[in-house]
Amino acid sequence: MKQPRISIITLFLAFILLISMILQIPQVVAAEFKDQIYATGELKPIDSTLAVQVGDKAPDFTLPSIAGKIVGLQDFMGSKNIMLSFVPAAWTPVCSDQWPGYNILQDVFDEHDTIILGITVDNVPTLHSWVLAMEGLWFPVLSDFWPHGQTAASYGLLRSDGTTERALIFIDKQGVIRFIHVEDINIRPPLETVIKGLQSLQ
Repeated sequence: MKQPRISIITLFLAFILLISMILQIPQVVAAEFKDQIYATGELKPIDSTLAVQVGDKAPDFTLPSIAGKIVGLQDFMGSKNIMLSFVPAAWTPVCSDQWPGYNILQDVFDEHDTIILGITVDNVPTLHSWVLAMEGLWFPVLSDFWPHGQTAASYGLLRSDGTTERALIFIDKQGVIRFIHVEDINIRPPLETVIKGLQSLQ
């Protein structure tokens, strides 16, 4: 007895449906945090001056994580590329949209032998509660709370209001900065920027 054949059109439509569902996940999560702290679109897009450039040795740091560990760049030197993802603050709609989106891209980061280190100036308990509300993240989330914003400042990413810029810093296994992107604080960095950063590490 012949098995029914699935048409190419059916497979294509199923694929499109799956992709649309995946892309909605971070948007649904972000909707829970809408207007809780900052009104999107009302903040100065960029409010700092970079202290580093491509080709520089990345400023080292150690910060507490929500997992109860102290994490620093040296933990990954020689073994992993790093994407530092600075975001302004916990419990804000754009940040709550951006980081869950990286859960979908975990395989892409693995293929490029790259770990994400998420950094904000919030304290550990605040970050822990926020990540739980977002149903978890696969990468370490670090607190730059005290001395307040010291790590962000070392990269030139501390804003005048005490929050950080929305920025991506790509660092290779030798600790050299290969790509920098500082985004308008009111929007999340596009996927194309993340891919471009990963390609800079090859």
